[in-house]
Amino acid sequence: MSMVYLCCDKRRRVLLREENARRQGEGLPLLNGIDYLEVLDRDAPAGIERQRTLLVRFFEDVPALSADNVALTGGERVTPVRIIWAHPALQIPASEADAAERDFFAGLSEPERLLVVRTDSDGDFSTYRLAITSGAGSSVPPEDFDPLFAEVAFSFKVECASDFDCASTRPCPPQLPTPPQIDYLAKDYASFRRVLLDRISLLMPQWRDRSPADLGVTLVELLAYLGDRLSYRQDAIATEAYLDTARRRVSVRRHARLVDYRMHDGCNARAWTQIRCAADVSGTVLPAGTVLLTRVFPDRPVLFPASERLEDALRTQPTVFETLHPLRLFGLHQEMDFYTWGDERCCLPQGATRATLAGHFPDLQPGDVLVFGEVLNPHTGEAVDADRRRRHAVRLTEVVAFDDGDPLTDPVTGEEVTQIAWHAADALPFPFCISSVADPDQGEENLAGVSVAWGNIVLADHGQSLSEADLGAVPPPRRYRRPETGDPCASVSLEAVPPRFRPVLPEGPLTHACRFDAFQPASAANATDPADAVPALELRGELEGDSNPWTPQRDLLNSTAGATEFVVEIERDGRAYLRFGDNRHGQRPPMDTHFTTTRYRVGNGKAGNIGQEALFHIVTSLPGVTGARNPLPAQGGTEPETMEQVRHRAPEAFRTQERAVTAADYAAVAERDPQVQRAAATFRWTGSWHTVYLTVDPLGGVIRDAAERERFITGVLDRLEGYRMAGYDLEADEPRYVSLEVEMHVCVRPGYFRAAVKAALLEVFSNRRLPDGRRGVFHPDNFTFGQTVHLSPLYAAAQAVPGVASVEVTAFQRQGQPSNAGLLSGKLPLDRLEIARLDNDPNCPERGLFRLTLGGGK
Repeated sequence: MSMVYLCCDKRRRVLLREENARRQGEGLPLLNGIDYLEVLDRDAPAGIERQRTLLVRFFEDVPALSADNVALTGGERVTPVRIIWAHPALQIPASEADAAERDFFAGLSEPERLLVVRTDSDGDFSTYRLAITSGAGSSVPPEDFDPLFAEVAFSFKVECASDFDCASTRPCPPQLPTPPQIDYLAKDYASFRRVLLDRISLLMPQWRDRSPADLGVTLVELLAYLGDRLSYRQDAIATEAYLDTARRRVSVRRHARLVDYRMHDGCNARAWTQIRCAADVSGTVLPAGTVLLTRVFPDRPVLFPASERLEDALRTQPTVFETLHPLRLFGLHQEMDFYTWGDERCCLPQGATRATLAGHFPDLQPGDVLVFGEVLNPHTGEAVDADRRRRHAVRLTEVVAFDDGDPLTDPVTGEEVTQIAWHAADALPFPFCISSVADPDQGEENLAGVSVAWGNIVLADHGQSLSEADLGAVPPPRRYRRPETGDPCASVSLEAVPPRFRPVLPEGPLTHACRFDAFQPASAANATDPADAVPALELRGELEGDSNPWTPQRDLLNSTAGATEFVVEIERDGRAYLRFGDNRHGQRPPMDTHFTTTRYRVGNGKAGNIGQEALFHIVTSLPGVTGARNPLPAQGGTEPETMEQVRHRAPEAFRTQERAVTAADYAAVAERDPQVQRAAATFRWTGSWHTVYLTVDPLGGVIRDAAERERFITGVLDRLEGYRMAGYDLEADEPRYVSLEVEMHVCVRPGYFRAAVKAALLEVFSNRRLPDGRRGVFHPDNFTFGQTVHLSPLYAAAQAVPGVASVEVTAFQRQGQPSNAGLLSGKLPLDRLEIARLDNDPNCPERGLFRLTLGGGK
């Protein structure tokens, strides 16, 4: 009789022994049964075949049993396995085994309880069953045998090598009920109510009351309501599972991150702001984080901290800015005139990077920012007519205020002056008029100080810092789960399910700001990329008296298990949720950890792009500070990326190649630089590895200044470093310039002066930009790598000059290589790394020559 149950606590052996103890005391026959079975394998002595002898151990002494009382069933490939003989260990006849075998079996532990069975085969790897029966062909166990211990399952290969435990456990499979007839299309309250009532009518036909006041109907409607909520939740989760259908911004953000696209949350605006101060202020330090407000009270530019006036101003919800760095204030820097060295009607030309200030300014330092602005109209002389668009910020790189320890002066007039220079990236985008003469209707008076330089400039960005906010503590777990062990009988401790803890900031929108670099040019301060912006939030967690800072990150994919980092996720309504780690990517905060914000800022997006002169109030108690103004409009404020934009951009973003493999890849990446017109790459084997030689054609042609050229090349290589393949070096060099030699004879029309026509032709065939904005024929940006120089455009350009009757090109060749091949073919071909140039510079004749002869005219 085989066991039909799977029990965790097996007590049958104990009950059997207790029953035998009782019977022995009463002198009754004892119950017997199979205790266990051993397959004689590795311990078999010499002469005994392995895996063909079974040692059956009984609870009591072996009764008189033979092969007829043993049944062997089972097997898959080797079946049936026949029994040759079966005897008690102490009663094996000499005809069945030799003396050595009999001595071996008799010497085993408790041989009186051992039955030895010899088979004709060693079976296979499947399970067999050995049963003790009352006789041949019978399935009934002998008298006084426990029916549960009358048979045993075993394997002939139990001692064969295996990676698994030979004792297997079988889980109790759940009984699958017969599925009822239910409408699984029910999805809302009404359909769930109908399905429940139909099911109850089937199970309880005697209940027919459908009154809303009936308790059963109340319970049915409650379950239908819960089913409707659950159905909505299932649909909502299925909707959030895909980028195209997700309705929550957090879901779209996470889907986009899976394809390596970072959804940005916008960026705050920045504004160059002048801090106004009294003339006697010298060296007062304005701290970083000083609050600036747009105009609220027209007569109170300075508001004291923690004052009622400040509270009244904040209640009107002005746009709030805060300074990004400390600033030393000097009254002399408030407004500085330019020095023209006695000349009149002067201007700072477009592209200028140097100027002279009138006066001695020893406290001006490299790194300070000045704003140039027009304060008088150069035609009317009126301040109200000044063009407020002509303003520009520059960061100083050089200040010369002394000459051998004495103030720098004009040697002719003796007036004190200060020389300044600024970043090339801050070169003036348009000319600044310094002095002029008013129009005749304005008296034609000389106008000085048309444009000035404003000092005491600080960079401020949009956002208001808020005081400490309590975000609550991590709650204790409310749910527990049984760990998956695979053994239903194992005694395990329940695991706590970590509770969800996603605190939300009480105010918004949360400011996202780019990191500030105090050494970058002034023009780069507002060139912020919202993809690089980080949340302006400082968080601290306290547990059992210990306080630790937590750092915001864009995501936690690169965070270690113990990193105290978190992610800020912005929802569609602008609320900011904090998401912590899971002890795999980032640390999960322990239970009862209490979080507070040390500081966070609100204010983001285009709301900070205020116009110039919008800032008016400054919150400070420093003496001598009289107000604030922003001479330039705030820039850089960007709204958070919308879900529709992410759905459009994310699927394409990961297809953007962010590596350089071929020579064309290296050239394409280099050409992404706005200062690079064209680039060409060449692979060369340098003995141990490959080197990529990058030849770059900069916009504007050859960079003459060695230091500037070095910075340009270094910048190009730095940008390419992230795309370089491992095992490849990067080198950059200049193009191979091919100087041209062109001779032209021009017939001038009657009535035109030859000198005037010649001057116009030389200007058209120059390498400069013409006054009307057009480029000269030989401007460097007109030629690039391998570009063939054609003759026909030269004829067309010359013929378009007023006064030209006819043109004849008499020489068209590479400089120093006399040949008429170019004249005959009408073109000069160049190699892939060659660039044509013709500067026609008498100081550097090796850079190309343009000879011009004229006839006719007058």
